[in-house]
Amino acid sequence: MIRKASLMKVYEDCHDEYHKRHNELWPEMREMLLAHGVISYSIFLDEPTSTLFAYLELEDEALWNQAADTRICRKWWDSMKDIMETHADHRPVSRDLKEVFFLERKSEE
Repeated sequence: MIRKASLMKVYEDCHDEYHKRHNELWPEMREMLLAHGVISYSIFLDEPTSTLFAYLELEDEALWNQAADTRICRKWWDSMKDIMETHADHRPVSRDLKEVFFLERKSEE
């Protein structure tokens, strides 16, 4: 399993809308994420800074990297551009984080 984390920004007055859109995630977006190796995907909001912390667990990084080229991913980015920081092509401005510590409970413990 591969763990990835990143930071993004949602506009200060759009916290509720960001939450709403993810609660209403399109079924085809969910299917695409799962088809591209997502085991779990969480996004947390630091309200005082409007910073989003995304954490993913993946099966395969090469497969995950192909997700950005799907029609549904680009449609999702287009739908989110009005509530978060994005590049000119509407993909989120995102900064990957380096893992510096990991603790996992072993099944025999």
